[in-house]
Amino acid sequence: MKRPDLPLDGACRCGRVKIRISAPPMLTMACHCTGCQHMSGSAYSLSAAIPAEGFAVIAGDPVVAGASAEAGHHFCPDCMTWMFTRPAGFDFFVNVRPTMLDETGWYSPFIETYTSEKLAWAQTPAVHSYEKFPPMEDYEKLIGAYAASAA
Repeated sequence: MKRPDLPLDGACRCGRVKIRISAPPMLTMACHCTGCQHMSGSAYSLSAAIPAEGFAVIAGDPVVAGASAEAGHHFCPDCMTWMFTRPAGFDFFVNVRPTMLDETGWYSPFIETYTSEKLAWAQTPAVHSYEKFPPMEDYEKLIGAYAASAA
């Protein structure tokens, strides 16, 4: 895997909310759950887990919306682009939608989740697949393997 050249900026579709990542991803993912399918209007959503200190909103004021406030899905209040997620209780990272970033050539999902709900034809190049989310005890190993693959 290729690491992104940092810092890397991005924006919502209308450009009113702008973000910046200044730390490499801890992990990259594709989620096949039906919730992500509905929110993204696609077969799956993509995300890059960025350490919280390496993420910033640099313009605009995103709003929390979606099925529940606890999920922490942040959108542009004008164009309603789903930009990033700050899940409740997981303050150490931000799941950034990598397609919001100006440069996406580095991105590829390392893991895929909720394959139990994936569309039959949907395929990703993910190295690891899970029927739901990985067990909590797997994350340290996955983050290490991702870091090694991106070195």
